[in-house]
Amino acid sequence: MGSSYNDSLKAIAPGDLQFFVRAARAPSLSAAARELGLSPQAASAALKRLEAALGFRLFVRSTRSLRPTPEGLVFLDACEQGLGLIVQARERLAAGREALAGRIRLSMPSDLGRNVVLGWLHVFRERHPGVEFELQLTDRIAGLYREAVDVALRYGEPSDSQLVALALAPDNRRVLCASPAYLARHGRPAHPAELAQHRCISFRLADRPHEHWRFERDGEAQVVAVAAALRCDDGDAVRRLALLGEGVAYKSRLDVADDLRRGSLLALCEDWQGEPAPLFLACADRSVLRPAVQRLRDFLAERLAALA
Repeated sequence: MGSSYNDSLKAIAPGDLQFFVRAARAPSLSAAARELGLSPQAASAALKRLEAALGFRLFVRSTRSLRPTPEGLVFLDACEQGLGLIVQARERLAAGREALAGRIRLSMPSDLGRNVVLGWLHVFRERHPGVEFELQLTDRIAGLYREAVDVALRYGEPSDSQLVALALAPDNRRVLCASPAYLARHGRPAHPAELAQHRCISFRLADRPHEHWRFERDGEAQVVAVAAALRCDDGDAVRRLALLGEGVAYKSRLDVADDLRRGSLLALCEDWQGEPAPLFLACADRSVLRPAVQRLRDFLAERLAALA
């Protein structure tokens, strides 16, 4: 490589690198431009400058889609690592002054988010007022590569091995529960198999009903196919229906810990363990784990341990 090539690399603007990383995660060039407030012309010019400086194409482009070339994927990995190190260094300096700052775009399940985590984030913000949050409360699994989300709270270890998953509550399980009013009317099941005689409230995620409830006891496994009287795609609604006495729910213990403590819901078949429901903090890559996110992870883990 000659000096002219090295000079062209030195001329690369950091803003062009940032746009390249955003464009690689966006469905189209125009979508990436909108996210950064750029015109389509400015976005196209940024990519042309970068490709000219590097000497190879970064994307296969059409009017409707944008796909990194093999060389673009290699360069993307290096850019993400380099930009991530810059962000981490900047925020470590801020942390050294005991002041965390920045925006965290956080996705979380509806029930856990509304009834548990929102109150905790209020406490976190009082301690670290420089941290801002952009929240997404949904039981739809957020796409961490394509959506405007930095980190997500997720039940169950992510199936995508490329994601970074940090355990928050690794021993959490589901618990069978119902309200005292429901049990007074319909009786209390003594064995999971008796759920066939009860009104059950099932949860739907991505149009897939969760109606095969699994239990364990002393090495014995029991799978019960429930005929749900009510189906819902919102975890918070499932909990509220159970509190109203509509039926038996199979919930993450974290979601109903306060209800069980107050007695507004009662745990059933307690000699059986519900299926595992570990909670993770997931992100697309480690560059997201800047000091504010790491502090949030530690804060949530402490709170969840006390809740369990």
